[in-house]
Amino acid sequence: MQAMSPRPTLVAFRVLAFRGENPGEINDSALMLEMQQDIQLGLAIPNVPGAGLQVNVKIRLDALSRTEPESAPVASFSGEYEAKFHYLPGVQEATVTTLLEQDDYQYLLVAQAYPLTMTHFRRELQAMGLDTRNLPLGLA
Repeated sequence: MQAMSPRPTLVAFRVLAFRGENPGEINDSALMLEMQQDIQLGLAIPNVPGAGLQVNVKIRLDALSRTEPESAPVASFSGEYEAKFHYLPGVQEATVTTLLEQDDYQYLLVAQAYPLTMTHFRRELQAMGLDTRNLPLGLA
């Protein structure tokens, strides 16, 4: 029987920051949205005896809205998000460190946090007057 690798539990998701600028001077022309993302993973080791390890996934999204491909941006948006995953007590740091070096394991963690991130980001863009129906919710 093959031993299962330790599976962390998503225990918290929060918005660290969101900033948007949409001056509202846009006519009825369609807007193009350019998005960039930065995703970081970090392992937290507790000081409290008996507490489990924690992995943090931080996601930063930046978006610029343009009317033409080479035109100046007419609106800009950025958001920072954090998901916290806890391991059961007894899971060793060496085990988790080895797993975090694997792309598939990193993807497993990010794939749980990214849809939550995009749901909030899309709602904020909609609140600022942008049509976000074509933005993906998950990882591409």
